[in-house]
Amino acid sequence: MNKTLLITGASRGIGAACALLAAERGYRVCVNYRSDAQAAEQVVAIIEAAGGSAFALQADVSIEAEVVSMFERIDARYGYLDALVNNAGILDRQMRVEQMDAARINRILATNVTGPFLCAREAVRRMSTRHGGRGGAIVNLSSRAAVLGSSGEYVDYAASKAALDVLTLGLSKEVGLEGIRVNGVRPGLIETEMHASGGEPGRVRRLQSSVPMGRGGQAAEVARAVLWLLSDEASYTTGSFIDVSGGR
Repeated sequence: MNKTLLITGASRGIGAACALLAAERGYRVCVNYRSDAQAAEQVVAIIEAAGGSAFALQADVSIEAEVVSMFERIDARYGYLDALVNNAGILDRQMRVEQMDAARINRILATNVTGPFLCAREAVRRMSTRHGGRGGAIVNLSSRAAVLGSSGEYVDYAASKAALDVLTLGLSKEVGLEGIRVNGVRPGLIETEMHASGGEPGRVRRLQSSVPMGRGGQAAEVARAVLWLLSDEASYTTGSFIDVSGGR
């Protein structure tokens, strides 16, 4: 295939699942991570052991200079970029809006909104036919929280994902004639480590009765939706969303 894909936040969870599946399907995978170098290198090692191509890239996507440097390292390694998965995201301890301070809100927005904007900017500069690129695809990892609101838990996180949905819609129209498709995936209750960072590792079990399918989802199930949107099978799909949420 010889297509190059950058996945942000790819050292664990949904990002790692996307990286492994993408490598299986022939992508050269750039595995971005913020702090867990060992986990990122493990993802790379699994890919390389199976005969794929991958390398780990440290960068905090909320910091512009680090994003620019990350893309320059991809240029030096592979020479071009074909696809971007904006997966990096954070949340904080469960609390009501009335308890949140500005530092928390700004931290969430910096990673979950500013980061994807910066990465999308750099990707467009490389992929757009307007800039001499050969086109490409962007998939933004949103959340069903953007629709449901996450009241009493993570309204700031939900708001950040709603902003990401708007980026998806607006950018898809902006670059539609430049060979770039932009879509989103909204995972629901997925079994990942992220729930522990919100203070409730067992959150999926507590809420799975509210899912019409009666269970939480797996990261690999989300990855399959992401890879479909990146593929030529989705060649006429842009500005769209796939909810991977068991109906919730």
